[in-house]
Amino acid sequence: MSIWPRTDSDGTLPQRATGSATPTDIQVALHPLPSMPELARAWMELESRSDSSFFLSWTWIGPWLAQLPDGIEPQLLVARQGGETVGLAVLCPRLRRRFGLLPSRCWMLHETGDRSYDRLFMEYNGILADRRFADEVTDAMLHWLGGRLSANDELVLGGLTLAAERAARRVAARTGHTLQLRVADSAQWVDFATVRAAGGDFRGGLGRNTRAAVNRSERLYRARGALEHRVATTVDEALEYFARLEVLHQAGWQARGQAGAFANAAFRPFHRRLIAEGMPRGAVRLSRVSAGGQAVGYLYNFVHRNRVLNYQGGFAFEADNRLKPGLLSHVLAIEDALARGEDCYDFMSTPAGHKPLLSNAEQPMNWLTLGPDRFSRRMEAHVRRARGVMADAVKRSLRGWIAPAKGI
Repeated sequence: MSIWPRTDSDGTLPQRATGSATPTDIQVALHPLPSMPELARAWMELESRSDSSFFLSWTWIGPWLAQLPDGIEPQLLVARQGGETVGLAVLCPRLRRRFGLLPSRCWMLHETGDRSYDRLFMEYNGILADRRFADEVTDAMLHWLGGRLSANDELVLGGLTLAAERAARRVAARTGHTLQLRVADSAQWVDFATVRAAGGDFRGGLGRNTRAAVNRSERLYRARGALEHRVATTVDEALEYFARLEVLHQAGWQARGQAGAFANAAFRPFHRRLIAEGMPRGAVRLSRVSAGGQAVGYLYNFVHRNRVLNYQGGFAFEADNRLKPGLLSHVLAIEDALARGEDCYDFMSTPAGHKPLLSNAEQPMNWLTLGPDRFSRRMEAHVRRARGVMADAVKRSLRGWIAPAKGI
């Protein structure tokens, strides 16, 4: 059976006699992807009317589409109301086999099914929707897709916003489909409203041990010379910081016996393009922390709707464990964002290390699949859960810290 959604002559969802979850004035249709210039115009116009995340902005979506792997055939899901575009999403169909045997087709929401390319890590995922009725549009588009899933087919929804996850749960209830939790995670951030309400002293609000570690590390670095937090001001400077971040990032991960993000062949070209296009829009912020002219660390952050999102970092670790290059780099970047009048500093998913020590806010971020209730899907969920529990136990035994639950 095919996952390809059936469209009627006008490409819209036909009205059900009773109980329709799709508002009568929102029409949903699936189209081949238009040309990049045409799509860019439509996407950015709707983006100006939305409250979307950075990962649904054209700054991210444009480079993502421009460098898709061969064999990926993205489709554009469009919602209209009264002739006006009110919702957009990119969907990639993917054929897979459960247990290596059972054929299954998936719709991937802003992902491809290519494991390497999807390690670019889409987060705060959902539907690009007009802010006036974002919930209704998201419901209509997900319900349109859910109503066309058959047999072993499913809709893959990764890294969802809370609003998108709530919509997916409503659709599951209406269609009778099951919603499976593939990865349970959460995002943590520093809410500057809380910091400002307490007097504006970020460090003063940290735990005693964390604050002492930050201040001690800062004193040790200052003993080497001037301590500087510098934000790149040009594309060339940002790309230079990105290259130097790579060296430190890879060295740190390889020292722990892991490959690091830059081992992914898609990672470097994608982000060089994103930086080149995002810097002029003010959507990319690369910074360097140095002591006595020597690099302490580099941070690669996004800036969207007055929110700073920490994406990647590279730090100069040393044998002296009193030196905390990552912790200090983040604290200086947080204090810089606070001084700029921004709203928050978001560490995004997978709480670990410094993130829970510095954050004062948190919310779930989950990876889900929506599809018909089938025995094969239930069995696959059990296998995935068992594998996640085993992986979690290994992480605890090898690293000595409680890793967040994965793969459940």
